[in-house]
Amino acid sequence: MSVIAVIGAGSWGTGLGVSLGAKEHDLRLWGIHEDELRDMGERRENIRYLPGVPLPPSLRLSLSREEALEGAEIVVFAAPSQQFRSALTEALPYLRPSMTIVNAAKGIEQGTLMRQSEIAAETLPWESGGCYVVLSGPSHAEEVGRALPTTLVAAAADRALAETVQEAFMSDRLRVYTSTDVSGVELGGALKNIIALGAGISDGLGFGDNTKAAMMTRGLAEMSRLGVALGAREDTFYGLAGIGDLIVTCTSMHSRNRRCGMLIGEGMKPAQAMERIGMTVEGVYTTEAAYALAQKNGVSMPITEHTYAVLRGGMSPRDAVESLMSRSKKHERAEEIVYRA
Repeated sequence: MSVIAVIGAGSWGTGLGVSLGAKEHDLRLWGIHEDELRDMGERRENIRYLPGVPLPPSLRLSLSREEALEGAEIVVFAAPSQQFRSALTEALPYLRPSMTIVNAAKGIEQGTLMRQSEIAAETLPWESGGCYVVLSGPSHAEEVGRALPTTLVAAAADRALAETVQEAFMSDRLRVYTSTDVSGVELGGALKNIIALGAGISDGLGFGDNTKAAMMTRGLAEMSRLGVALGAREDTFYGLAGIGDLIVTCTSMHSRNRRCGMLIGEGMKPAQAMERIGMTVEGVYTTEAAYALAQKNGVSMPITEHTYAVLRGGMSPRDAVESLMSRSKKHERAEEIVYRA
């Protein structure tokens, strides 16, 4: 049993808290809206973000960061990726080097183009490599909260640290694997949201399964291209944090990114679609950051580039699809060209 604090009381923070409750940890959940926390405490349910899922008795709703973090051994940050820096900074007075920092958000920071581990390294006043773990994989909060079988991957530079998180989170309904490829796991979780936006746009336009399969397959190819250029291992993108998360995010109606894309494909402006979703759509922010990273590193990411153009209003969804389909002839795998030569 561990003392675990979850920072972020949205759907994912709540879902993870409920799952951790199955192991009878000493759990604390804190969020920025005190009125919502009080309501959750009275109802024993997150009626706004995860309705119908009862909170376990071991999950305590903390009304202050200090209370939530006091004595914590593991601190899980489940705030949206664009808020990770501020969430970590505001928690600093109550963090200690001995704490294990788990990031559960999936995204790339706009402006700086930093991954969450890079933000942690820049923000924490001690060496982050020995305390930082990223938790990712195909996992909708709605299903984790209802104890439907789910698999995740915990990645840390120190394998033993990843195994500590594996032990804390793993249950008969949540299976956790480990990895030492922090950048690959982070990039897989972030970049798949862009492809899910594209898959949703395809669905909104009325295209079929063939189109979505092409979108997912070629999307995976460009995800791994950028990942390798940034130092990740290619095989990570063929695991849970890559293809696993890509499949579930592109096909499920739980996916905010897919649903947002569908609304855009049906004719709604991106800003209106995000407002209709009512919760953070990570892929919208990640598309801009990934586009900039691809340009900076000279990596070809046509789906990302066209999704970026649609989100910026420079191209209609239908024109984007037609442009992708009319690109020049290519070999499916670039290394085949080298081999044949």
